[in-house]
Amino acid sequence: MKAPDPATAPALRRYAELDQRLLAAVRGIHILPTVAWPASLESRMIEAYSQGHFSLPEVLYRVPDLGEARAELAAIEAAAGGGDAQDIDPLGDYLRRSAESWRIAAQMLEAVGTVGVTAPSIALYGKPGDLIPGSQRSNLDAARYFVELSDELGADLLADDSSDCLSAETLRDELAATLDAFFGAGTINVEIDPELTAKAAAGATRIRLRGGASFNEYDHHQLLAHEAFVHSLTALNGRQQPLLASLGRTSPRVTATQEGLAVFAELMSGAIDIGRLKRISLRILAIDMALNGADFVEVYKFFSSCGQTAADSFHSAQRVFRGVPPGGGAAFAKDNVYLSGLLTVHTFFRWALKQRRLDLLRHLFAGKLALHDVISLQPHFASGAILPPRWLPPWMQHVHGLAGKLAFSLFINGIHMNRVQEDQLLTTR
Repeated sequence: MKAPDPATAPALRRYAELDQRLLAAVRGIHILPTVAWPASLESRMIEAYSQGHFSLPEVLYRVPDLGEARAELAAIEAAAGGGDAQDIDPLGDYLRRSAESWRIAAQMLEAVGTVGVTAPSIALYGKPGDLIPGSQRSNLDAARYFVELSDELGADLLADDSSDCLSAETLRDELAATLDAFFGAGTINVEIDPELTAKAAAGATRIRLRGGASFNEYDHHQLLAHEAFVHSLTALNGRQQPLLASLGRTSPRVTATQEGLAVFAELMSGAIDIGRLKRISLRILAIDMALNGADFVEVYKFFSSCGQTAADSFHSAQRVFRGVPPGGGAAFAKDNVYLSGLLTVHTFFRWALKQRRLDLLRHLFAGKLALHDVISLQPHFASGAILPPRWLPPWMQHVHGLAGKLAFSLFINGIHMNRVQEDQLLTTR
């Protein structure tokens, strides 16, 4: 690793100072906690819904005052991106984009409880009708495909589904032992949170499991691959960065890459099943329904008709209506990123392999980065101003195995399934 050029030190100090200003400005911006529903409300309504008593939820939100944060973020945008856009250093561009996304997030949170959340959430996370990069098909098309495929295969796969249930306490102990061995004792704590809406959530040094939830072995493997070895790992690597401390925190604009990378990690480590792809896809269909006027009860019934339990149907619908009125025509679009992010990250991995740039893939884990950042910040990786990742997921440590999987998928992309005839397969020597 080369030492940074002393001639660039003043510029680097300036960007480091802006980065510290960015972190200070966003300290009071908490997206998911602001739009979250109280667990007590969920418990009451799940019980009522399971008995067929339907009413729209009434959720009260605490609206934050983020005016000062928005003003500071606008000032950081201007300071980081001054002059001709083509002349902006990649560090300045990174800071400008990050400050802008946090400013949009602040506007979204100040509208919490109203339809005004919808537009900024779409600006941050996209919408179901957006085209997948490199394709003429949309995120909605992909979601429908995976739901249909899952429904076709589901009856045959039921026998393979593990019904062994793990309590949150048992899973906590098993995860803690694995993480202590990988990261070092006490680096990441695993805790049980009875107020958690999702089944699990991860930060740099803490993974939370929803109290009272039941988990199976697929959940176990998915939590390791998705939460621990991507979300926590990239946060810890980001905290090691000497120049850009913000690489340790997920800015709204990197959500699609980070969630896509986490689901891709499930795929590469064999921790994803067709049911998981269906759940991700159903959420995209539900966002589209809500944007087109479906209310909370209609979306709940949609999930229920697709085979989810009363509790899972409620939690799935709740994710769509976080922060917005439940009467239809509005949605919180974050769940749009999981499938589109997976497909885009998968394409990026195959592109990097074709370009023989495995270094780009390793750098993706150096912190909370978007795909754009991994490419644009390469000069600063090369100079040593941005450090390579200290930790890599287990599946990324075996480069030959990764390359083999990607090389295979890269080749078979050229096989058009609509041109394959049954008799051709049967006569293959």
